[in-house]
Amino acid sequence: MDERPYGWRGAVVDPVRLRAAKKAYITRHLAERLAGDATGYRLTASRPSAGDVVLARVAEIGKHTRLQSPGGRRQALFAGDEILVAYGNRYASDQFHAVVPDRLGDCSLVAGGGVAAQVIAQHDSIVQATRIEPLGLLSRGGRTVNLRDIAPRRPDPRHPVDRHAVDHHPVDRHAVGRPPVVAVLGTAMNSGKTTAVANLVRGLADAGLAVAAGKATGTGAANDPGLYSDAGAAKVLDFTDFGYPTTFRLDHDSVRAVFTGLIAALAEVGPDAIVIEVADGVYQRETARLLADPGFREQVDHVVFAATDSLGAAAGVDVLRAAGVEVGTVTGVLTSSPLAAAEASAVLPARVVATADLCLPATAASLVSGCPD
Repeated sequence: MDERPYGWRGAVVDPVRLRAAKKAYITRHLAERLAGDATGYRLTASRPSAGDVVLARVAEIGKHTRLQSPGGRRQALFAGDEILVAYGNRYASDQFHAVVPDRLGDCSLVAGGGVAAQVIAQHDSIVQATRIEPLGLLSRGGRTVNLRDIAPRRPDPRHPVDRHAVDHHPVDRHAVGRPPVVAVLGTAMNSGKTTAVANLVRGLADAGLAVAAGKATGTGAANDPGLYSDAGAAKVLDFTDFGYPTTFRLDHDSVRAVFTGLIAALAEVGPDAIVIEVADGVYQRETARLLADPGFREQVDHVVFAATDSLGAAAGVDVLRAAGVEVGTVTGVLTSSPLAAAEASAVLPARVVATADLCLPATAASLVSGCPD
C-alpha cells in the first residue's frame, strides 16, 4: 500500500463508497449512523489503537472467508472487497494470538466479527489468516472514529448492582434491582460454555421466566449473542455494546467495569434471571483477574462450569475454589460421554448436569431457585 507518514489526512471519503463497504458486526453501531449520514469522514494514517475503525481492502483470502454483517449475516469475502472493520487484540487458543500493530500497514482479519490485527502465533491446524490492506483509519471532525465513542452503553467502574451496600451490610438483591445472576465459565475455548448458556436460557424461558443474557469477555462476534436470542433471551448484550472489539489485553478495571455494567444494563429490563458467559478458560489473564475480584463473587449467585473432560472439570473447580468462587454445576463437552460424566460426578462436590438437560425447565429453574435473596 501507499506508505504515508503518521498524521496524514486524506480527502473526504465519498459517502457512496463508505456505504458500499462491507461492514462488520463489531462496527454495527457505526453502520447505523452511516446509514443516516455518511458525510464528512476522512481517512488518516495515524498509529492504530484497539477499537479504531479502519477501511481496508481484502488482499488475500485465508482462514476467514466471510465477514459477519451488522445483522449477523455471513457475507462472502472476495479479494478486492473494501471492508469496514476495527483493530483489536485476539486471544483464541484454537485459532490466533494477534495484537494491534504499531503502524498502519498490511495485517490480518483475525475474527469473522471484524477484528483487524497482526498475527503473532496460530494453531497448527488452521490456515493463514485472511490478509487485508488498511486504506486508512476512519476519522471525522479531526478525531479517529473509535468504537467506544459510538457505543450505546458505557462501562460502569462502580458496582452499581452489588448485593451489599457501601458499608457491606447485606441487602435484598431485589431492593437494588438485580435478579439472580448465573455465570458460565469453562476450562478453555470450545469447552461448551456458549451451548450451556443457550440451553440454560431456553430451560429458564420454558419455565416461564424472563431471561436476559450477555457475554462479558471474548472476541466480538454475532454467533453467541444470536444463539442467546434464538434460545429465548428477552434481552441480549455483549462487551461490543460497550465499545470494545475484544477484551484481550484490556486493563482489569475496564474488564470489571464492563462486567458490572453488563449486569446493570441487563437488569434494566426487569428479567427474572440473568445469564452471563465469561470467555476462554480460567487461566486466561483477563478471566483469571475477573474471577479473583471480590466484585465477581458479590454479583454472581450461581456458577456453571463447562469442561471437556473429568480431569479438567476437577482441576477447574479447584482453581475456582482457590479464588473464592464456588461452582454449583458442572456441564460442557464432558457430559456428551456418560463415562466422563460419571468420572466427574465421583470426584466433584458440584452436581454434573448434561448440557442438553439444561433445557429442561425444572433443571434450569433449580439453578436460580436456590439463589439467596
